[in-house]
Amino acid sequence: MLVQKLNACVEFIAGDGTQLRELLHPDKQPLELRYSLAHATVPVGQTSAPHSLTTSEVYYILTGTGEMYIDDEIQKVEPGDAVYIPPNAKQFIRNSGVEPLVFICIVDPAWREEDETVYQM
Repeated sequence: MLVQKLNACVEFIAGDGTQLRELLHPDKQPLELRYSLAHATVPVGQTSAPHSLTTSEVYYILTGTGEMYIDDEIQKVEPGDAVYIPPNAKQFIRNSGVEPLVFICIVDPAWREEDETVYQM
């Protein structure tokens, strides 16, 4: 059994500028997973950098409120929302609330640096 504690995961700044902690990744743990699972935070008033992945991604909003941008669409997001991001879609999220915007990221197949393109704002 593997129980991964959030506080045991090293926090780092991801390529898109979010504060990230990788919880599960098949390249980092001896797990038979197709996907990777991470915990992300965007501070108040901040926006992640526009980026795209060649893989699909899902955000599940835990706390805070924001605006999700996928290609030419914009949608408000709040706790309890699940956002599907299709492969190759240009995306970013903006914290428009008064507390940190915290969400879970699921990337399938698992995130790899070579699958991500980060754009200049």
